[in-house]
Amino acid sequence: MTVATNNRALNAFQREAILSASPARLLVMLYDRLMLDLARAESAQVAGEWEAAGKQLLHAQDIIAELAGSLEVGAWDGGENLLGIYNYAGTAMMNANIYRNVELTRECSALLEPLRQSWHAAAAAPAPLAAGPAGGIG
Repeated sequence: MTVATNNRALNAFQREAILSASPARLLVMLYDRLMLDLARAESAQVAGEWEAAGKQLLHAQDIIAELAGSLEVGAWDGGENLLGIYNYAGTAMMNANIYRNVELTRECSALLEPLRQSWHAAAAAPAPLAAGPAGGIG
């Protein structure tokens, strides 16, 4: 199998995984990629590879924008606070890129990792049983 064939197969597999994922699983996937982008950005910054760091930070900002845009702020009491975290992290990533500041990248990782862990735990928890029309188990 050629590299191109392998890449096409992997892309098809990844596309199918995304299309068939539950909303909770999609959030986990976004957070996992976000943290991967930040780790790669930090490594590139430490190595002085600013173009590579910039690409990773821009992709991480795109993910934060997606998370913030899909957040239903009024759906729960902590919605405004979570939006504030997303806004802060997005700004910090932008500044980490502009000012080549690895400490801001590390700060974002430290801020967002507990959220990633929480989403992993939530996605792994058993779904609550749905009530049937008469209020019983359906």
